[in-house]
Amino acid sequence: ANLNLYKGRVMALMGENGAGKSTLMKVLTGVYKKDSGVISYKGEEVFFSNTKESQEAGIAIIHQELNLIPYLSIAENIFLGREHTNSFGKIDWELMYKESRWILDLLGVEESEKKSVKELTIGKMQMVEIAKALSQNAKIIIMDEPTDALTDKESEALFKVIKELAREGKSIVYISHRLNEIPKICHDITIMRDGKFISEDEVKNIDENYI
Repeated sequence: ANLNLYKGRVMALMGENGAGKSTLMKVLTGVYKKDSGVISYKGEEVFFSNTKESQEAGIAIIHQELNLIPYLSIAENIFLGREHTNSFGKIDWELMYKESRWILDLLGVEESEKKSVKELTIGKMQMVEIAKALSQNAKIIIMDEPTDALTDKESEALFKVIKELAREGKSIVYISHRLNEIPKICHDITIMRDGKFISEDEVKNIDENYI
């Protein structure tokens, strides 16, 4: 397998179910250990033995599977394991709520940051997952089928955020089976089949027959 990411560009990672897209991303983020090959990040070879190491390096992933704690608030889920603390070592709730509100506004989510996650729709829960990734201020953001549970309005809000992230110089991996989304937000495309790299090109050079 082979995947190139470029600063300030969105890479569509395409392929049928079982092509190896999600597996490759789990290798990149330390969920799985690679059997061979090299991962280069910022010009240096890296190896992440767990997700904490990849997060600290500036890589965030939005998984298809929701990974939220229902009885905690939206803000608590966004900063779970990365809570802001004050000089006394206690959780700085005011700062967490303020930053959560800023990210939720960016995504067009109107629900209160203090609202329990169990009260949300599946689509809104997915937006909280996206907010978690954005809160990490990552350099690489991997989005694995992020619009599957979103409404059209929520998807459009996400597309605006992706474009802004690219303008800020972030590198985005966008995995989707919805071909109509790719020309809207992606600059480049990598195609995989049966766990192998097939091709890479700019989106402007391809059509559905190419895929």
